[in-house]
Amino acid sequence: MSLVGPRPHLADELANMPVDASRRLLVAPGLTGLWQVSGRSDLVGGEGLRLDLRYVENWSVTLDLHIIWRTFRAVVQRSGAF
Repeated sequence: MSLVGPRPHLADELANMPVDASRRLLVAPGLTGLWQVSGRSDLVGGEGLRLDLRYVENWSVTLDLHIIWRTFRAVVQRSGAF
């Protein structure tokens, strides 16, 4: 597991995902990710999956640093938390 990357999903969640969602597995799962800092539980439909795939396709050190910075803000603001 890495610091930044798509969050791992449960086996039953993976079974219900589209076939192209397997691209998420090209990078190591992380403790925080793009969908966590982009709304977490406020996201609708497949928005979280779309953000995970966007992360995989556009990975860079700069993007990871940006996500880490946004993680601190998301935790403090508690936006999107249950």
